Amino acid sequence: MSKMKLVDLVRQHEALEPALGRVIERVIADASFIQGPAVGEFEAAFADYLGVPHVVGCGSGTDALQIAFMALGIGDGDEVITTPFTFVATVEAMVLLGARPVFVDIDARTFNLRADQIEARITPRTRAIVPVHLYGQPADMDEILAIAERHGLPVVEDTAQATGATFGGRQAGTLGTIGCFSFFPAKNLGCIGDGGALAVRDAGLARACRMIANHGSERRYHHERVGINSRLDSIQAAVLSVKLPHLDSFNRGRQRVAAAYEHAFAELHARGLANPAVASGRTHVYQQYTLRYARRDALAEHLGRAGVPSSVHYPTPLHRQPAFAAHADSAVGLTEAESAADEVLSLPIFPEMTDAEVDTVTAAVRSFFA
Repeated sequence: MSKMKLVDLVRQHEALEPALGRVIERVIADASFIQGPAVGEFEAAFADYLGVPHVVGCGSGTDALQIAFMALGIGDGDEVITTPFTFVATVEAMVLLGARPVFVDIDARTFNLRADQIEARITPRTRAIVPVHLYGQPADMDEILAIAERHGLPVVEDTAQATGATFGGRQAGTLGTIGCFSFFPAKNLGCIGDGGALAVRDAGLARACRMIANHGSERRYHHERVGINSRLDSIQAAVLSVKLPHLDSFNRGRQRVAAAYEHAFAELHARGLANPAVASGRTHVYQQYTLRYARRDALAEHLGRAGVPSSVHYPTPLHRQPAFAAHADSAVGLTEAESAADEVLSLPIFPEMTDAEVDTVTAAVRSFFA
């Protein structure tokens, strides 16, 4: 058996040939690399999948966040409430605009932003709330949206890890003001490079996002606002159009692996191993399958000796990162985020994992406790 990977993209791409080859060749033959027809076709298909009127493609999930903040007018001195337990892009995008992250702790079992702690952190300078749908499970959007409505705040959903997940039957990334998506290759819906998108219901806001992504312009050499260069290129859009009809199947494949892990590890709960908790009314699409265990490093070392890769998402919460020491609001009461950073461990998970590979992973975990 070949060396196991956390995510094996080769199998997915092999299964989708020759369709991938055909669409890439079409873009090359047309030389329609930037803002070609493939981009509009994907945006329309993704909007239909999500059930929103507007999707704006862009260069990456990080750019999607920055474009959203720019469209909402967030900038110097503004405060944005979010989680410290997320990938750096969530906070990086706001700090680049001069805004300051205000961190709220996470739920110990779902790893998502604790909605019941948000209101206490709102000040007159607060301009937005940014929940992160971490690891593939939506945050508590009912409570977050209720708080946002009471205070007149927009909600920007960081949906980079949860494409295809649902909350109350609705797609993650479509419940707030703007939903931001990443199509990084290893994501549930991934391209073959960088790519991202924004899901927007308001036509005026969608127009602003589209202009910002294209140098603040709708008409060549006419710039109505300051923008950036962040356009989803045609080859990536074409690849995404091939993959999108398979997204639900990809997610079911991840859920199949997660269910097998859940069953295999059930008896280890008494030994201190915690599985991902799925909150009521939500679907989890397992961008990561992340365990929690006090002796995480010892478990990871054991798995490595058994030929099973693992990874830590994330070893240092953002309020402890040197890059944000001068930018973040005072970090108070973030004990669960700090504890999770010391205890989380992600196992291999991807739709094409075989039963034999799943058995190898579960056997390695169980042997550690034996």
